[in-house]
Amino acid sequence: MAEAREFDIIVYGATGFTGRLVAEYFVQHYGGRKDAPKWAMAGRSLDKLAEVRDLIGAPADTPLVVADASEPASLDMMAHRTRVVLTTVGPYQLYGSDLVNACAKAGTAYADLCGEPGWMREMIDAHQDQAQASGARITFSCGFDSIPFDLGVLFLQAEAVKRHGKPAPRVKGRVRKMQGGASGGTIASLTETLKAVAKKPSLALLLKSSFALTPGFEGPHQPSGLIPEYDHATGTWTAPFVMAPINTKNVHRTNFLLGHPWGSDLVYDEMVMTTIGEAGKAMAEAMAKANPFGESKLKPGEGPSKEERENGFYDILFVGEYPDGTTIRASVQGDRDPGYGSTSKMLAETGMTLLETDGAGGVWTPGALLGQALIDRLTAHAGLTFQIED
Repeated sequence: MAEAREFDIIVYGATGFTGRLVAEYFVQHYGGRKDAPKWAMAGRSLDKLAEVRDLIGAPADTPLVVADASEPASLDMMAHRTRVVLTTVGPYQLYGSDLVNACAKAGTAYADLCGEPGWMREMIDAHQDQAQASGARITFSCGFDSIPFDLGVLFLQAEAVKRHGKPAPRVKGRVRKMQGGASGGTIASLTETLKAVAKKPSLALLLKSSFALTPGFEGPHQPSGLIPEYDHATGTWTAPFVMAPINTKNVHRTNFLLGHPWGSDLVYDEMVMTTIGEAGKAMAEAMAKANPFGESKLKPGEGPSKEERENGFYDILFVGEYPDGTTIRASVQGDRDPGYGSTSKMLAETGMTLLETDGAGGVWTPGALLGQALIDRLTAHAGLTFQIED
């Protein structure tokens, strides 16, 4: 990407619920600051973009870019105008492929909120070589799935190596507390993935594997995470975690892309902590049977109120275990609801970190490409806290 670009960042999907939150974050957090990026809002309708611009209090001269997922030429033009595209337009398996292609061709950095591993694997296979050649840094899963988990393991293992001279071969991700539900977009993405599996049964095997995103590498057997169990590391019962299937794949991909600094024998799983005793067991069993999305009627483009977003939070514990019984603990906390408030800040700061850092072209994870630089930005700007607990 040698030529100068008109914009630093384009927020594509700015008229949708999450896209609007990302745009609003740039207005509120970077408006008037010296380090503010040159950014623009993009979407299908100029009128809607202008309406959202005014609703979020963006300056009247905020650039508006018309681009439509059904018109690849408009995506090519958009990709050539900016250094970074942040896209919230999903489900990505329906609306994302041409934009990844446009960015891979143009050498443009790309970040999204994708939690659709089947599509991600397709994009890795289709665009890795092209992105390497053009210098495009393609980065999936830059929201609650999977940044707190991807970076949480990275953070834990860095301390593990510092303290013990080697990484922990067994890591447990445990959701201690969480307030705030899944987004309408997440629900729609899962629905589309299930439809895709119905059409192509071989996809089910890929989705089942923790190593679906590590082409050519298959690590050791991993826990299924599907059955409630008592966890001695936390002293509580644990239940299945709805985001584990995508997060675990991204953690193993980060390890793979970095050359397995955490060992090629890493075992990693994620569960939700309940409580102790029979009450904890009953709660875990009930959670395992329940619809993971509750009774949500949210459609893509819909979401919780400002108050609900601001009252939301999450707290994730990571436990590293060694064969001799040595353990190390770290945690990641977020100060907004996971699905919207925190996710929109994480995507925006991924964009800022892409602007600030260099890296080779290719299809990446946030952890493998941006690592500590992204942890630093999320801590300074996005309300995340990373800490070692013992």
